[in-house]
Amino acid sequence: MSILETRDVSIAFGERVLLRDVSITANAGEVLGLIGPNGAGKSTLLSAISGDIPLRSGSISINGLDPTTATPLELARTRSVMLQDVSVSFAFLVRDVVAMGRRPWARTKRAKNDEALIDAALKATEVDHLAERDIMTLSGGERARVALSRVLAQQTPVVLLDEPTAALDIGHQEQALGLARGMARAGAAVVVVLHDLNAAGAYCDRIACLAKGGVAAQGTVEDVYTEEILSEVYDWPIEVLRPHPGQFQVVPERGMGKKTSSAAGELFALIHT
Repeated sequence: MSILETRDVSIAFGERVLLRDVSITANAGEVLGLIGPNGAGKSTLLSAISGDIPLRSGSISINGLDPTTATPLELARTRSVMLQDVSVSFAFLVRDVVAMGRRPWARTKRAKNDEALIDAALKATEVDHLAERDIMTLSGGERARVALSRVLAQQTPVVLLDEPTAALDIGHQEQALGLARGMARAGAAVVVVLHDLNAAGAYCDRIACLAKGGVAAQGTVEDVYTEEILSEVYDWPIEVLRPHPGQFQVVPERGMGKKTSSAAGELFALIHT
C-alpha cells in the first residue's frame, strides 16, 4: 500500500529549477532507495517530503497529509528524518537527543513506553554506552548513530534517511541499513538516499534514480540496475554483474578514465612548465 506519493513535484529557487515533474511512490513495508549523481535533487526531494521547502508545483501526500499545510506536530507523528548533516550546535546528552524522538507522542497513550523505547533505540545502534556523554564530544560516526537512534525512537509510518551511512565504518553501515530494513519489516515506508549503489541494490526493494532534477528511472533493482541506465545517469562506464540470482554488483570503470586522464594531463603539464 502506497503511503507516500509525490506527483509532478517541481522545486525552484529563483530562476534555478532543482526538481522538475518528479513523481515517486513509497509503500508500507518497503525500502525505497534514492540514487543519482551529485546535484541530481535527492536531498532536495527529501526536504520537500519533510515539509521543509515549498513546491513550485505538484503535490505530496505522506500518509494522507500534505506536508506543505500540515502542522509540525502532525508531521512529527507521521515522518521522521535523519539529515545528511548530523552536526549539533548545542550541548545535549546523547540520551536527551534520542528522547527528542519521543516528544511528538507526549501526553498520548504511546508515551507510556518512552523510556523502554529510548533504551532499545540506543542499544540498536550501539550507542547505549554513550548515553550520558555530551553529543558535541562524539565523533561524526557516533553522532550519525545517535541521529539514527532518534529516528528509531520516533516510530513513524514514514522514515526519511539522507545518506545515513556516509560517516560510518563498514560494520556500522551494514548495521544502519539492516535497521532500515527492520523498520520496513515493522510496516514503515523507508526512503533512503544512498551513493553506494551496491548497498542500495542489496537493501532496497525498489529504486528511484534521479538525474538533472528529474526521474531517470524507477522500479525494482532489476529494472533500474542496467549498464545502459547507470552508465548514462552517472556519465561513466559502469558494468553490472549478477553473481547470483537477485544479487547485483556495480563496477565502475577503474583507473583515471578518458575524461580525467586528459584533464589531469593538462593540469600536470601546466604545473611543470
